Amino acid sequence: MRSHEFEKLLLQKILQHIDVGIHVVDADGKTIFYNESMAMLEGIEREKVINRQLLEIFPSLNEHTSTLLSVVNTGQKIFDRTQTYLNYKGEKITTINTTIPIKKDKTILGALEIARNVTNIQKLSEQLVDLQAELIGEQEKEIAYESNKYKFEDLIGYNESFVRAIDIARRAKDSTSSVLIYGETGSGKELFAQSIHYDGSRKNKPFIGQNCAALPESLLEGILFGTVKGSFTGAVDRPGLFEQANGGTILLDEINSMGVSLQAKLLRVLQEGYIRRVGGLKEIPIDVRIIATTNEDPIESINKGIIRKDLYYRLNVISIKVPPLRERKDDIKLLCAHFIKKYNKIFNKDVWVISQDMMQAFMKHSWPGNVRELENLIEGAMNLIPKDEHVLKFEYFHGFAPSILEDESNYNDIIYSHKPLSEIIDMVERKLIQKSLDEAGYNISEAARILGVKRQTLQHKIKKYEIPL
Repeated sequence: MRSHEFEKLLLQKILQHIDVGIHVVDADGKTIFYNESMAMLEGIEREKVINRQLLEIFPSLNEHTSTLLSVVNTGQKIFDRTQTYLNYKGEKITTINTTIPIKKDKTILGALEIARNVTNIQKLSEQLVDLQAELIGEQEKEIAYESNKYKFEDLIGYNESFVRAIDIARRAKDSTSSVLIYGETGSGKELFAQSIHYDGSRKNKPFIGQNCAALPESLLEGILFGTVKGSFTGAVDRPGLFEQANGGTILLDEINSMGVSLQAKLLRVLQEGYIRRVGGLKEIPIDVRIIATTNEDPIESINKGIIRKDLYYRLNVISIKVPPLRERKDDIKLLCAHFIKKYNKIFNKDVWVISQDMMQAFMKHSWPGNVRELENLIEGAMNLIPKDEHVLKFEYFHGFAPSILEDESNYNDIIYSHKPLSEIIDMVERKLIQKSLDEAGYNISEAARILGVKRQTLQHKIKKYEIPL
């Protein structure tokens, strides 16, 4: 078989079995390629779509609402556009489509579409917005649940850096200025954000949090700013979180995961004090204080182009850095006592302390998951300890793997083990990979960045050394 024939066959196989939908139409809107993932997404057999006109199969679309036909007609690429329509079974589905024209010279031969199914995400997000509106209504009727609110009294610690962060947050509580909180995953950023709100002048107004990494950008925009009926197929008139939070505070968690184009729209809201719903022209004034968090160094994010510099300066009016637990180990005993007291009450136990050897292991651990990791470990141990025991011992901490390489002697044992050089190198490499995974919270991309290697290289070595994930 000639090489170009093999390459053509290989490409067809890849496109056919890739886990995103691929749909290709010719210049007349007739389907010439339709892969299995797209067939599953749209609930129709491939054979019923191939060589048929697009609008015959999907009558709920037209030349304007179909991203494929729009690209065929205009020759303009569409990037990450939300499309809601009825599939062959009459079921409503939502996809995010990137559609590009297929051209030869200046002639449009057809269009290729890559579709991701976000139907369930869309439903959940809309339910979240509707539920949030109901909760705000209940809060206005004073049916609020105090147990779900964190205040400064819930921030536990005497560490100097931690106390300094609390002091800055207390000073910020009655201000209207934006706040940027930087801290690793699990370090307590949301507790700081809630404390600023619920101990501040806006405490009787809504507090709404949205994780920017949880939704694709095109859906997140509608969730934040709301939608206007007809702005895209299936869109309805729905207020966004900014309107719902009017007078209160909105927490934008993991702002570093927000797309750059959406950051530009957020910047306009910060500067001008009004929002426009997606597809709408009406300017809606809002009075919302923004607290944003990031789990990466914001300056590094700016240098990488992840965070817009102008948005950073607009958000970073008040800057709070929450130290990771490994930098405040003097607070570990206090935190342990706090969590033991908490879970004694929940599980009806009578635990007094953590064993000395367990506490020593805690002090050596690097805590990649920070305070959240510590609490989860103690909660797990409190589930396992018998009711007549009072000391949490190592045997109850299932799943706890103390950080490797905390003790320099660990290195020396390897180096002076008189093993062949290749084995020593493998042993050290394995431990370094394990340490980076611990620090990155088992995020492979972040661990690869720490080690300075490609993600694929790290995945290969994880498999080679059989490191459990």
